[in-house]
Amino acid sequence: MRTPEPALRRASPARHPLLWVPTGYFTMALGYIMLTSVTAIMFKNMGMDNGRAAMYSSMLILAYTVKPLFAPIVEMYRTKKFFVLCAQVLIALGFAGAALAMRLPAHMTLVLVALLAAMSFIGATQDIASDGVYVTSLDTRTQALYCGVQSLSWNVGPIVASGLLVYLSGRLHTEVFGHDPKAFGPEWLDAWRVIFFIVAALTLVMAVWHARVMPEGARAENTPSNLRGAGTILWDSFVTFFQKRDVWKMVAFAFLFRVSIGLLEKIGPFFMVDAPAKGGLGMSNEQLGLVYGTYGLVAVLLGSLLGGWFVARRGLKRTLFILCCAVNIPNVAFLVMAVMLPTSTLAITAGVVIEKFFYGFGSVGYMIYLMQQLAPGKYATTHYAFGTGLMGLCMMVTGAVSGHLQVSMGYVAYFGFVMVATIPSFLATWFAPFNHREDDGVAVDAGRIVEDPTHETSTHRAA
Repeated sequence: MRTPEPALRRASPARHPLLWVPTGYFTMALGYIMLTSVTAIMFKNMGMDNGRAAMYSSMLILAYTVKPLFAPIVEMYRTKKFFVLCAQVLIALGFAGAALAMRLPAHMTLVLVALLAAMSFIGATQDIASDGVYVTSLDTRTQALYCGVQSLSWNVGPIVASGLLVYLSGRLHTEVFGHDPKAFGPEWLDAWRVIFFIVAALTLVMAVWHARVMPEGARAENTPSNLRGAGTILWDSFVTFFQKRDVWKMVAFAFLFRVSIGLLEKIGPFFMVDAPAKGGLGMSNEQLGLVYGTYGLVAVLLGSLLGGWFVARRGLKRTLFILCCAVNIPNVAFLVMAVMLPTSTLAITAGVVIEKFFYGFGSVGYMIYLMQQLAPGKYATTHYAFGTGLMGLCMMVTGAVSGHLQVSMGYVAYFGFVMVATIPSFLATWFAPFNHREDDGVAVDAGRIVEDPTHETSTHRAA
């Protein structure tokens, strides 16, 4: 008698997770931050006005916002490892190609932007496949064991990209190529070409390493065999999402909670490097990399750890509005700096660290709310992805308009406007519904979802 096959076919015994989990998630984060955040600083250095620089870099978030729509395709063909390796090789080639494209005439900037946009879709595919390898190659207990390593490794990516590489761009610009650190224009392209080549080389090395140590990832027996089947699953996930009780209140929360953060994400670094004559602080890329991209991100990590502990001790329902206050009220630090224009690096660092620490502290509540209230149901992970997609949509829209608003208003008035823009966040949080127990269907463990296996198949989890 033939032994029935398990619902989920595990890949052959894999290498130790510590060989590929840290490098896999670091590589994911490196590409994402380079494309969606660091490019804004690069465009600013190139001499673009704040409006265009913020808009171009914000549009690169689109692929990461809509990735649930093409996630089932990754599940249908070959293995998840195959998609990871292909994506990483293509990202490496893309960064190298972007470095070469910087030699094009200034009026060809849109060619560079189009190339970066294509890379963002490849990067989103890498995210889908890497998460799929993690979910299907490790059992639930091992996933929980290494989720802290996974989260920490991802957060090293922003520190390297927004901190180390931005700092290095400034050093290259001034010490290697001998340019004025405070002048913006095409001469910055020499330094950024080197940075892009470094990212390309690093990503290619990671691809070679993962080819040796990363498991293939498993496939489910009920994986859709064609696009029609994948579309049926995706459509059903949409229908069931909008059948949830109080869904529009949850959608409003998912979209509005981080409005002020979206308005600050691109303009904060611009404010740091703009000349005092334009209302900025006149910092160099080296200073920006240290203050904003290193100390600020470390403050986010510390805030996130304490925020998670706070929610675990008090419960999300009792703390959500407090967390909203933590995210939004400290934004006043930018308004104070815009009015005072401090010249002390210590004072600037203190303002950035305060804002970033409380952002990290409060944003934990947002992610946990999506896990515990918006996600539970038949397609828990897919619905969680819809929630994070709404967050990405908010960041894309606010980021795209932020530069144009700042140019028309000036920094002081703009940061005042950001404080007013926190009002919808407070309203959405106050009326956010709690229709599930805080441990109903989805357990929160160090920022990852550990799902009730009865809620959905592995195919949906991988999506």
